Amino acid sequence: MRYRFIFFFCLVFISSRIIFAQTGKNNSSQKKIIIGFIGRIGANPFFIAVHSGAKLAAKDMGAKYNVDVVIDWASPEMENVQEQAAAIERLFRSGAKGIAISCSEANYLTPTIDGVVEKGMQVMCFESDAPKSKRFAYYGADDIAFGKAIMKQLAVEVKGKGTIAVLAGNTHALNQQLRLKGIREELKKYPNIALPEHNIFHNIEIADLSAEMVRREQKINPTIAGWAFQSSWVFESKNPFPWKPGEVKIVAGNADQEELEYVKSGYVQSLVGVNCFQMGYKSVEILLEKIIKNRTPNEPLLYSPLTPVTEKNVNEWSLNWNKWLLKEAVK
Repeated sequence: MRYRFIFFFCLVFISSRIIFAQTGKNNSSQKKIIIGFIGRIGANPFFIAVHSGAKLAAKDMGAKYNVDVVIDWASPEMENVQEQAAAIERLFRSGAKGIAISCSEANYLTPTIDGVVEKGMQVMCFESDAPKSKRFAYYGADDIAFGKAIMKQLAVEVKGKGTIAVLAGNTHALNQQLRLKGIREELKKYPNIALPEHNIFHNIEIADLSAEMVRREQKINPTIAGWAFQSSWVFESKNPFPWKPGEVKIVAGNADQEELEYVKSGYVQSLVGVNCFQMGYKSVEILLEKIIKNRTPNEPLLYSPLTPVTEKNVNEWSLNWNKWLLKEAVK
């Protein structure tokens, strides 16, 4: 009887270990969710803050859904649409369940996005959209409203008159196209402000090249009273402006960390701020809702708020960046 009991106990123990091991193996495979993030310029502080937000959301949402969320950051260091397309394919092959991408060129990336969506991948866009693709949502600025806000603030700075210029960025990026459209629409309200077509400068979004373009064009045409920068590339270059603070008015987009110092020093009069940290956080939240619960947002276009940043609130906005780039946020 005693031996029979020992035999029975051993059998139960071994069986339970096998079941536990098998269950653990199944739970392990079910709980890990890889989400790919593809920014346009991985080295840009804007996208570094997006990454921070995504990492924090992975931690928070992982606890909420009892899953292990892993962020696979696959942004090219410098803007390269071919690298973005290759990253989509690699993420699909590696077993990622979803991708958030800021598109350098919507038309080029649409077939690649559609291809992985048709195979079961969940794809959304952030910051720069591919609206004709099969992505299920976009989260980011309303870029027409963004362009209008830049132009409205610049009109105040030049007192409603004079010649202005625009640093318009990548001609293929949809967000830059829409921002320029917003600038042109808002400009119609100011008949005494001139924006000649040859004063619209599309450029590769590289800091030193952008700064050199601005310096060169301002020297060629010193009557330019103000510049609208559609984003923040110029400010990563050292000493980009060879004039005195306020001599040429500047209004720029994004309110990145580098830009804030130029507001404090008087070289930049106003910024249109976007919470890029929140852009990363919300993108993870939206993707997990789709992956885990198959919930699609009621509206495919989800717009983040725009915040004017001037000398009055620049210190407050600086505190945001101190939080967004904390090392603890990206562990």
